[in-house]
Amino acid sequence: MLAGKSVLIVGAGGLGSPAAYQLAAAGVGRICLCDADLVDLSNLQRQILHFSPDVGQPKVMSGAAKLRALNPAVVVEEYRGRLTAANARELFAPYDVVLDCSDNFATRYLVNDACVLLGKPQVHGSIFQFDGQVTVFQPGAGPCYRCVYPQPPAPGSVPSCAMAGVIGVLPGLVGSVMAMEAVKLLTGQGAPLVGRLVIYNALDMEFAEVRIRHDPACPICGEAPSICELIDYEAFCGGDGL
Repeated sequence: MLAGKSVLIVGAGGLGSPAAYQLAAAGVGRICLCDADLVDLSNLQRQILHFSPDVGQPKVMSGAAKLRALNPAVVVEEYRGRLTAANARELFAPYDVVLDCSDNFATRYLVNDACVLLGKPQVHGSIFQFDGQVTVFQPGAGPCYRCVYPQPPAPGSVPSCAMAGVIGVLPGLVGSVMAMEAVKLLTGQGAPLVGRLVIYNALDMEFAEVRIRHDPACPICGEAPSICELIDYEAFCGGDGL
């Protein structure tokens, strides 16, 4: 069943690495890695798709090589470049499920809006220091990212993983949960995390679940949407880069 399915993974770093490994090993037929960055030595403690000899290579090239070696039956595609409002809809269109493994707010809003406009389900994950979160945004069946986070935080108010740090084991677990949610969506099995946000506290080894609701006034998935096209997300997030 999975051999005929396709997944787009936005971000081939801490979350995208374990998610991609798990989906390739599970036999998802087509996987696309989307990332504009190069492999950096300081990131290897959490980005397990890349090895020391890969430093300086594009992440999509390094990651694709590992996935092809892991499962030659999987078609692995590479999109080396920035995800933008100009290319997102065309890039997302051929895939069944989108995984948002990005690490900045501009990309998160862009992924959300493109998925809502295209009717694509997305698995969203995030990490910070010792905490992780996972949910599923499925258009027409529950809330979207904007329902939960109507406005981005003020620029500079939320430090990046590079600034605040993150325990390297954490994205491995969160990325694996994201892969499991993608498999559920692709196969129609189980109950995906639609309308449910799972929060993982690694220090206390605790999982909590929070119910999240669709906002009828949401500007993109509400009753009277005001966003009908993709916008300037860097400007919307105050310069948070893609």
